[in-house]
Amino acid sequence: MTHPTPIRRDHLSTALAIAADGIPVLPLRIHKAPFGNCPTCAKNACGGRPNMKQAGPCTCPRPCHAWAAATTDPDVIASPAWVRAWLEATAIAYHPGGVRLTVVDLDNADAITWARRNLPATRTVPTTRGQHWIYAGTMPSANNVRPGVDIKSRMSYARWLGLGTGRMAPLPDVVRALGIRKPPAPRPAPMPATLVGAVEGACPHRTPAYLERGIAMAEARISGASSGVHNTVYGTFLAVLSAHGRCGCLTEDHTARLFAAAQAKGESLRHCMDAWTNARNRLGI
Repeated sequence: MTHPTPIRRDHLSTALAIAADGIPVLPLRIHKAPFGNCPTCAKNACGGRPNMKQAGPCTCPRPCHAWAAATTDPDVIASPAWVRAWLEATAIAYHPGGVRLTVVDLDNADAITWARRNLPATRTVPTTRGQHWIYAGTMPSANNVRPGVDIKSRMSYARWLGLGTGRMAPLPDVVRALGIRKPPAPRPAPMPATLVGAVEGACPHRTPAYLERGIAMAEARISGASSGVHNTVYGTFLAVLSAHGRCGCLTEDHTARLFAAAQAKGESLRHCMDAWTNARNRLGI
């Protein structure tokens, strides 16, 4: 359903009132998305805005540059280019980091329940599907920090839905910790050379694609195991070694891929090594 023009015109007066309180605002179009960059600024050709990562001399009068377009300047907000944007806008957004705020965006009932159990009470604003919890202080923004939870602060925007209720609390460490990205899981340790098929000689498989297809199928078989994982791992190792263990074409990279698939299903490195050794012994390799 489209909004009639009078409601859209009201976005301009509301935006001016919000900006008068020192809160930088910007218009949002359909699906709560910011207006795209104009042709002059496409692909950051203008050099960016001073408050973006890429500082530059941009003086574009249009609401470009997403969150970085947010402003409190009434002359910009009411300029002809912005007025046209307000007429098309479906909502108003603001830059929380611009007023030293952090918004914890709780997107559903489960996320709200989690917040009530784990976060200190603060000012709350109801949203269409959940709530915004607003804290005093800034931090890097981050999406999907846990199911149904986003953090909007620096270099981000949040939909303006009013002042909310409750006393605003300082930004707690528990929220800051949510924004810290965990390092990627370490790669499996390289397999000892003694674990790799070791019989010298020309590979009879004629094309590397044959081996690659076999390793990929083995990974899929292990990954798809729903029960009896240890037996599946051993049987898969046995099949791979029976097909490729005597020609010398298996490399440490191949065995590392198989071990990684097994470890992803809960097998320990020790169990992987034992299964590999038992399979080699059974085949007399």
